[in-house]
Amino acid sequence: MALHAATAARGHAPDDDVITATALVKTYRQGTADVRALDGVTVGVRRARFTAVVGPSGSGKSTLMHCAAGLDTVTSGSVVLDGTELTGLSDRRLTRVRRKRIGFVFQSFNLLPQLTAYENIVLPVSLSGGRPDRELVDHLCEVLGIAHRLAHRPAELSGGQQQRVAVARALVARPAVVFADEPTGNLDSRSGAEVLGMLRRSVDDLGQTVVMVTHDPEAARYADRVLTLADGRVVGDEHLTPSAGPAVLAPGAPGRRR
Repeated sequence: MALHAATAARGHAPDDDVITATALVKTYRQGTADVRALDGVTVGVRRARFTAVVGPSGSGKSTLMHCAAGLDTVTSGSVVLDGTELTGLSDRRLTRVRRKRIGFVFQSFNLLPQLTAYENIVLPVSLSGGRPDRELVDHLCEVLGIAHRLAHRPAELSGGQQQRVAVARALVARPAVVFADEPTGNLDSRSGAEVLGMLRRSVDDLGQTVVMVTHDPEAARYADRVLTLADGRVVGDEHLTPSAGPAVLAPGAPGRRR
């Protein structure tokens, strides 16, 4: 997708929200007490934007991401992702939504050790019964600098290379949203900056939507918007001019999912 088209996707029409969370409450039982991890959170996430969710430990930022991605259920409230209400879906339907509409990048990479880098990248498409778009796979791997490592297993890759494989895996199915949970937590500063730059460029050049949970204020600088949580509530909502690397994803890249 050309850069100007991705930029055009940054309008402010109300229906541009790919995630709408309304009055989210998540309560956990801890000993004899109930703990509210989310306390009435209402927020929308726009398409083709990079949103960072920050806050101290225990603020509810990871819980918000898990509920928005259908990895955890809410006690009350509503989550609509790409037009689908997640609340009340069966486990089977939630799994289908996650496979087809969501990409994940985790701090611990979560690559399958017995598979090669290439097999890990195309796994989401294979599990959905589809065939990987080889042009997109080749393009992503070339841009991410891992084209020469595709036959290697995770144990043969550096941490930075493993996270690049995870980023390619998250993008290969053209998901509606990529959720990144502390994606630089296990990386050195240089590798972390490279991964963040790639996520940033996936938004700018491919029109991807990224939601990242982080405790690192430097990582949050790559985002268009920073949501701050404390005690299970949104206490800050700041729009930024983000840090960005050179635009290298756009040339020859297939268009974003519609």
